[in-house]
Amino acid sequence: MEETKVLHITSQLSIDVVRKNIKNMHLAVYPPTGRVRIAAPLRIDDEAVRLFAISKIGWIRKHQRNFVAQDRQPPRQYKERESHYFQGKRYLLRLIEHDAPPKVVMKTKTYIDLYVRPNTTTEQRQSIVNEWYRTELKKLIQPIIEKWQPQIGVTVADWQVKQMKTKWGTCNIEKKRIWINLELAKKPIHCLEYIVVHEMIHLLERHHNDRFLSLMEKYMPQWRFNKEELNRLPVSHGEWTY
Repeated sequence: MEETKVLHITSQLSIDVVRKNIKNMHLAVYPPTGRVRIAAPLRIDDEAVRLFAISKIGWIRKHQRNFVAQDRQPPRQYKERESHYFQGKRYLLRLIEHDAPPKVVMKTKTYIDLYVRPNTTTEQRQSIVNEWYRTELKKLIQPIIEKWQPQIGVTVADWQVKQMKTKWGTCNIEKKRIWINLELAKKPIHCLEYIVVHEMIHLLERHHNDRFLSLMEKYMPQWRFNKEELNRLPVSHGEWTY
């Protein structure tokens, strides 16, 4: 059973404390606001958690500053020559009106061509582009899962893509199902692979504890570099990081 509460450390710092059946405390800072979360063993009292947080204030502030400084794109308008990303590369959008079903075509290293009917709204253009992203992302995910299943020794029963506001991926351990954030279609493929492996490791270890970190080191020694790169990349309006 998990217990969650908010602990006020200073007048400017509050921390979400989650108590679990774990051995050690684990600290994390989440963008875009720099929300701080500590997972603590059930036996640890509030004062011990407070003292631990105080000892890490310098580390916390450093990460919060990094998230505040991270580049963020304004909301996309899906208009001519607007910047859009695919697999970590920047493209310019070309808007082409035609009297036929909409489609997205990428034939060059410079442009993404969006074919739409006349008078298509911004919301409709966004939906068309997102469906293209979804289709392309699914093409990338399946080979990654097939590559890593025998290496890690797990089986993913089901996986899906969806737009998520707070996480790059999630895992339903009981159903062996993983969800991948649609925004990862815009990121380098090795960042996508890191997230997929992260979620697959959860099939072996539910919590972000020492065993989880050890498994990540074993199967993907470079995972920290991939995570840091993912968190440095420009993010979309309303997006955060992992």
